Amino acid sequence: MEDFGGEIPQDVQNLRRLPGIGRYTAGAIASIAFGRDEPTLDGNIRRVLARLFDVSLPAGSPEGENLLWALAAAHLPPGMAGSYNQALMELGALICAPVPQCERCPLSADCQARALGVQTERPVKVRKPHTPHYTVTAAVIRRDGEVLIGRRPLDGLLGGLWEFPGGKLEPGEQPESGLRREIREELGVEIEVGRSLGTYRHAYTHFRVTVQAFHCNLLAGEPRGLHHTALAWSDLRSLGNYPMGKVDRLIAEHLARHSDQASLTSSAAHGKLKTDPDH
Repeated sequence: MEDFGGEIPQDVQNLRRLPGIGRYTAGAIASIAFGRDEPTLDGNIRRVLARLFDVSLPAGSPEGENLLWALAAAHLPPGMAGSYNQALMELGALICAPVPQCERCPLSADCQARALGVQTERPVKVRKPHTPHYTVTAAVIRRDGEVLIGRRPLDGLLGGLWEFPGGKLEPGEQPESGLRREIREELGVEIEVGRSLGTYRHAYTHFRVTVQAFHCNLLAGEPRGLHHTALAWSDLRSLGNYPMGKVDRLIAEHLARHSDQASLTSSAAHGKLKTDPDH
């Protein structure tokens, strides 16, 4: 609205200025919606071109990506880019699939990878590195109907978001003892680790975590933000006002949900006490 007066731009350069539109999407919109002679490269087209021209470079590498874009542009029929791009998408989706149906393919006679018998090896994929996995503990520390949360440093992972304090277990460490150690290091207090509040799993870009959360009570000391930029005591209904990462939000929602259920149970029991003459 601010930059283009409410009109979707028709050229690739301006399309890419819009949030969420990258090179592939810009090329697809420009060619299919506006008839521009622009290439595009989705996963299906990438697979077709890698097989047709026997591209031995890893498709996800900068060199392989540049070569595939060059091939997509070099064979673009003027005035028919939209139909051409859609045809390659369909070919890759229906015939030149991960398991190719070469006997049905209209390009099989020209396919260099098929001629060499390596069609199932194209496109070449980069071997993904091992994804580390960490076991993490989180403490739901209660006091006077409130729970303690801390704000993460701005310059780290999930910077500025609020969390339930805790951290990674060391090799061979048990969750309860590891959580007590983490809270001692993060908050300078001693806690009693109570019953489990659940196990939560999440995958980040470069690692995965399994978070074990526990109900906890303060034993000694007043919490200090030794590793947080701020601490806050919040009642369960107000936790939604604090921005959190996915796992901490799940823990907060679990707490709020069970608090509501406990309130309903308490109210029902209270109502029964008032109306039941035997009590």
